Amino acid sequence: MSDTLKPRPTHRNIHVSQIVKYRLPPAGIVSILHRVSGVGMFLLMPFIIWMFDASVTSEISYASFTSVFAYGAGPFPGVLFKLIALGLIWAFLHHFIAGLRHLWMDMTHAVTKEFGHSSALATLSLSVVLTVLLGAKLFF
Repeated sequence: MSDTLKPRPTHRNIHVSQIVKYRLPPAGIVSILHRVSGVGMFLLMPFIIWMFDASVTSEISYASFTSVFAYGAGPFPGVLFKLIALGLIWAFLHHFIAGLRHLWMDMTHAVTKEFGHSSALATLSLSVVLTVLLGAKLFF
C-alpha cells in the first residue's frame, strides 16, 4: 500500500441553514417546476372545467365568461382571473414541454449531464417565452 492514498469523499445532505447558498442545477429546477405545475393544474381543475363549460355552452354563457375576465365577478377584479389563467397557461406549457423532454430522454437514452443541462435550459426558456406570447394575447 502506498502512503499517498487520497481520502474517500464524504457526501452529506445539506443542512437547512445551507438551503439559501445551495445552487440547484437547471434540471433540478425543471423537475421541481414540473411537479408544481402538475399540482397547480390539478388544484385548479374546477376553474378549468368552469372555463370550458362557460365558453362552449351557449352564446349567453360565453358573453358572461368573457365579462368575468373584463370586469370581474363579485368582489374579485377581472385581472385576478386573468392572472389565474396566465398561471394555468404557464403550468400547462411547462408541464407539456418538460414531459416531452422526459419522453425524448427516455426514447433516445440521452441521459447525460450535458444534455440534461441544455434541455432543462431549453424547457425553462421555451415555456417562459410561450407564456409571455400567450399572456400578451390574454392581457391586450
